[in-house]
Amino acid sequence: MMQERSRRWFIRQGSFGLAASTLATNSLLAGNVGRTAALKPAILGGAPLADLHHWIDWPIWIPKDDEPLVLQALRSGVWSRARLVDQFEKEWAATLGSRRCLTTVNGTTALIVALNQLNIRGGDEVLVTPYTFIATIQAIIANSAMPVFVDVDPLTYQIDPKKLEAKITPRTKAILPVHILGMPADMNSIMAISKKHRLLVVEDACQAHLAEIDGKKVGTIGNAGCFSFQNSKQLAIGEGGAVVSDDEQFMDKCFSFHNLGLPYGEAPGSIASGSLREGTKVRLTEYQAAIGLSQLKRLEAQTGTRNINAEYLKNKISQIPGIVPYKLSEGVTRAAFLLFGFRYKAAAFGGLSRAGFMKAMQAEGVPCSSGYTPLNKQEFLKQVFQSANYKKIYSSSQLDYEKYMENNQCPENDALCSEAVWITQNLLLGPRSDMDIIFRAMEKTYTNRDKLAQALDKQL
Repeated sequence: MMQERSRRWFIRQGSFGLAASTLATNSLLAGNVGRTAALKPAILGGAPLADLHHWIDWPIWIPKDDEPLVLQALRSGVWSRARLVDQFEKEWAATLGSRRCLTTVNGTTALIVALNQLNIRGGDEVLVTPYTFIATIQAIIANSAMPVFVDVDPLTYQIDPKKLEAKITPRTKAILPVHILGMPADMNSIMAISKKHRLLVVEDACQAHLAEIDGKKVGTIGNAGCFSFQNSKQLAIGEGGAVVSDDEQFMDKCFSFHNLGLPYGEAPGSIASGSLREGTKVRLTEYQAAIGLSQLKRLEAQTGTRNINAEYLKNKISQIPGIVPYKLSEGVTRAAFLLFGFRYKAAAFGGLSRAGFMKAMQAEGVPCSSGYTPLNKQEFLKQVFQSANYKKIYSSSQLDYEKYMENNQCPENDALCSEAVWITQNLLLGPRSDMDIIFRAMEKTYTNRDKLAQALDKQL
């Protein structure tokens, strides 16, 4: 049923456009929003504003449009990378305005391949944000390099360029900005710093499909950009990733590395020529590429819808004390909004904890989550430092975990991780009336904050 709702919504989008499809709903809702304050919270026995199954389902799959190419790929018996993977790579590169694209099995391996072929190795330091998915850091570690954490801008949630230069040492080789939640980092400042200090830049754009800075797609600004097509992403394949770059020689090497070190241009499965370099095997399949090609047809329209709804929702919830929406970085001309983020200030809600706030929102039918915990404080780093590999590469001083922790404190990120609330991208794909439901749920929670704090925080 939800897939049918999704299908009908996007057909309607293509026929009439967002403004036309929401006009009637807006007029009906206008008189209701102000009355929300008088309603009893659902978690205290009132009626919820929506059902948790109300929202556009994700991923979207329209059988009559999406299945023919996938079935063709399956029935062909050619399942390892071939014509469809080549086609997807060409179309993704063209969509971004990049010269080349190489697909991999996921976004993590895309990052590993890119860093490896830019010669990031043991002994090198990579400057990175602590506010990201663990895969960003795992890619650095997979190449035996050392992650160095740079604190975030509290408003944009991105790596703070003003704090980068203080972390640069003679061992610093690269900057790995992450366009987290689909909101671009301040790439103009980052590229200026990288040029000044002759550092490589690899963009983790795994959450930022079609986001732009000054009209240029993220992922195409640094030396290389990496994307993920995991199931939750804006272009969902299930699993999948990509490296993009305008550097032909670099991309040839990436192709070789992802294909067992065989020469670029060698057919997958060919062994006669022998390998030229260290390699791995992280090739995409034909049926994955077929899914990607079907999803790509809708990505532009979906991105536009998310941006329109995010801007509307941001303006609405800014009226509520204690709700502090994101701010886009300097130069951003378009975001991608894999996640809609805001900071929750418990003091303005009568001390209602973030966990209590989220429980109240979910009871109203609005799913939300708290997001990341500080990566720079997680135990896996201690384990890495104790590994035989790292002990062979780094000095005991460099592997002093307590000293490392002291030098990698990120207080702004700690605060962000304790206050952030996320709403997933599929909630931004509905009509404007869905944004009003989210706003009304927050308004209802705020108005009843004292009762909620007393009732919920005793349970948590």
